[in-house]
Amino acid sequence: MAVAATDARLHDRSFFGHPRGLSTLFFTEMWERFSYYGMRVLLILFMTAPVAAGGLGFETSVAGAVYGLYTSMVYMTSLPGGWIADRLIGPRRAVLYGGILIASGHFSMAFPSVATFYLGLTLIVFGTGLLKGNVAVIVGQLYSSDDPRRDAGFSIFYMGINLGAFIAPLVTSYLGQRIDWHLGFTVAGIGMVLGLLQYVLGGKYLGDAGLHPSPAKSPAADRQLRQRTKLWGGIAAALLVLFAAGMYTGAIPITAKQIADAAGVSLVGLTIAFFAWLFLSGEWTTAERKRLYAILALFLAATLFWSEFEQAGSTLNLFADRDTRTSIFGWEFPSGYFQSLQPMFIITLAPVFAWIWIRLGKRQPSSPAKFALGLVFVAAGFGILVVAAQLADNGVKVSPWWLVGTYLLHTLGELSLSPVGMSAFTKLAPGRVAGLMMGVFYLAISGGNFIGGRLASLYGSMPLYQLFGLIAAVGIGGALVMFALTPPIKRLMGDVN
Repeated sequence: MAVAATDARLHDRSFFGHPRGLSTLFFTEMWERFSYYGMRVLLILFMTAPVAAGGLGFETSVAGAVYGLYTSMVYMTSLPGGWIADRLIGPRRAVLYGGILIASGHFSMAFPSVATFYLGLTLIVFGTGLLKGNVAVIVGQLYSSDDPRRDAGFSIFYMGINLGAFIAPLVTSYLGQRIDWHLGFTVAGIGMVLGLLQYVLGGKYLGDAGLHPSPAKSPAADRQLRQRTKLWGGIAAALLVLFAAGMYTGAIPITAKQIADAAGVSLVGLTIAFFAWLFLSGEWTTAERKRLYAILALFLAATLFWSEFEQAGSTLNLFADRDTRTSIFGWEFPSGYFQSLQPMFIITLAPVFAWIWIRLGKRQPSSPAKFALGLVFVAAGFGILVVAAQLADNGVKVSPWWLVGTYLLHTLGELSLSPVGMSAFTKLAPGRVAGLMMGVFYLAISGGNFIGGRLASLYGSMPLYQLFGLIAAVGIGGALVMFALTPPIKRLMGDVN
């Protein structure tokens, strides 16, 4: 039966030479990213908008903290989301349940109250944790392990991510900024519903991919696991509801900023504890232990990169809205339209980068050197804004071309680091923790998002040129350190480039 299933997958070429099921997952991910980026482009603008204008009227310091907490938790929950799919319900149902939670979260934010706003963010965090990693797992299961179309299939899938990210700001920022914030959130939810509809209707093309969780050691172990999960899951849900009710009624006098501060401490503690466990447990060979040190160095560089890159939705979004002229050639547009630049550049430049690396062959830079290049580009993006920020600090609405240049440089940095990082983490990981290393890559994105949100909370508390200059200087400093450490990191990596 396994051979027959493999043969069927090899002969299914009904979607541009790939299995038909890839189209189902392509559009599921496209609409999920539409909903995520459609909401994200509005998030910090909505929080900082005056109450009279339909916003929440938060101080920038509070809005930045909430934004950083939300975007970091979206990636952090991919770790338990993967565990739930692997051990309990299977990736197929995890994606379905995750999509339902995401749509519910967006529709919750369609109602104008602080309580429904926080409820919506919480639902989206948990829903994305279930959906984000598991939909990629199903993509992998559409192909046999030796199918030569596998990498190309993931490339097509990645295009779906960026297509959704490109379209979303053009739709939701117009509706949210020009008509009503909550209409923008509603449309983001409608996008997720469309994704769910075609996911369910197209499920017949997925075959058995992602249908079942990983087999347990025994039926007894499976029953025991499910009983413990129900118990602790129920306790956690009850505590969460009680905590939310306490905050809402004022019985628990804790603010959103205090929660964000506590989450930051927890995130640092979790990262330290994880790497301590990684190095101190496990009977690693000498070569494996060296590679783990290389992973730690790349992890720190990636966290620094994402802390600057992911300010697209926070600091740079505020700069676009408050200090940038939103017109070009006489055409007026919402400030959220700038958020479509990065995915547009990725769609156009990703094939160019792939061609360059293939063309260079063995002469291409090593993975640590590419990480350093990524840091140079992201720092340069903020560096050119120092001049623009000086103009803005003098009350001038600067040209939109400043942000166009910044997003172009940031995209060059992303293409230098992100796909390389995913590949490097999986190649360096010892075989028995290969899957866990992808969680580590997402942990770097989570940490970077949190730091980026905290940097956004400084917006307005110091001159803009100083803030952007500081961010650029830290990025350049990190790049110089990575260039200096490239030779020893390469030695730690062994035969992995």
